[in-house]
Amino acid sequence: MPAGRPALIALTALAPVSWGTTYAVTTEFLPPDRPLFTGLTRALPAGLLLLALARVLPRGAWWWKAAVLGALNIGAFFPLLFLSAYRLPGGTAAAVGSVGPLCVVGLSALLLGQRPTARSVLAGVVAAFGVSLVVLKAAGALDALGVLAALASTASMSAGTVLTKRWGRPEGVGPLALTGWQLTAGGLLIAPLALLAEGAPPALDAPAVGGYLYLALANTALAYWLWFRGIGRLSATQVTFLGPLSPLTAAVVGWAALGEALTPVQLAGMALAFGATAAGQLGPRARAAGPSRPFSSPFSSPTRKGRKDSMDLTGPALRR
Repeated sequence: MPAGRPALIALTALAPVSWGTTYAVTTEFLPPDRPLFTGLTRALPAGLLLLALARVLPRGAWWWKAAVLGALNIGAFFPLLFLSAYRLPGGTAAAVGSVGPLCVVGLSALLLGQRPTARSVLAGVVAAFGVSLVVLKAAGALDALGVLAALASTASMSAGTVLTKRWGRPEGVGPLALTGWQLTAGGLLIAPLALLAEGAPPALDAPAVGGYLYLALANTALAYWLWFRGIGRLSATQVTFLGPLSPLTAAVVGWAALGEALTPVQLAGMALAFGATAAGQLGPRARAAGPSRPFSSPFSSPTRKGRKDSMDLTGPALRR
C-alpha cells in the first residue's frame, strides 16, 4: 500500500464512524418521530454552509448531475432509510444495508468496467454476515414495505456511490463544492416531504439544538466532505467497504455510553465485519482522481427516542 494511503483510508473511515454516533444522538437528544425533519436539518444547512465556503456553483450539465447525485446519496436515501427503520424490527434495516458493498461491486462492473474479484465478493458476504450478527435479533414476519424501503435505500446509495465515481467532478472543483452541491440538492428534495408528512418544525430545547448542530456540522458537513474526498482518491469498492464501520460504531457507542450489553455473538460479528472491512482495502489502487473522480454511503438509520435495545441499531449511519 503506497505511503500516505493508510492515512487517507483512516480519514475517510472517520465519516462512517461519525455516522455511527447518530443513533445515540437521536435517541438521547432529539425530538421523537421526526426523521424527515432531522434529515432536513442535517442536509440543507450543511450544504448551504459548504456552498458558502466553496463559492462555486454547478455549470452546464453539472446542474442535473448534482441534482441526480444529491437525490441518490441524500434526498432519496434518507427518507427510504427512515421508512425502513420505522417499519422493520430493530437492526433489520442495518442488516439489509450491509449488502451495500456487494451492490457497489456489481455496479462498478457495469458502469466503471471494474471486474469483481473473488476476494471482494467474499469480503462483501463476510461483512454483511458480521454486521447481521451484531444488529439482528429474533423477529416474526417482516413488513414487506419496510424490506423494500431498506433495499431501495441501499440501491440508491450504491448507485450514487458509483455514479459519483464515474462522473468525477468538473476541472477546478474540489470535494468541498461537490459535497455542498449534493447536500443542498438532497435537502431541497427532503424539505417538501418533511413539511407534508410531519408538519411544522417541533419546539427545540437546548439539548436538541446541540444535537442538531452536531449532526449538521460534524456528522454531515465534515463527515461527507471526508467521504467524498476519499471517494476521489480510492476505488468505489474500497470506500464502500468502510460503510459497515457505521453500525459497528453504533454498537460500541451503545455499549460504552448507553449501557447496552454486547453478547459473544455480537463480538464475533464485529471481528468478522472489521476483518472484511480491512480486506476490502486491499483492492487494486484507483487511478488518481485529479480534477475528476469522487463517490458515497451510511448504513443505518435513526430509531425512536428512548429505544435502547442493544440490537436495535438501525439508526447509526443514517445520516449518512
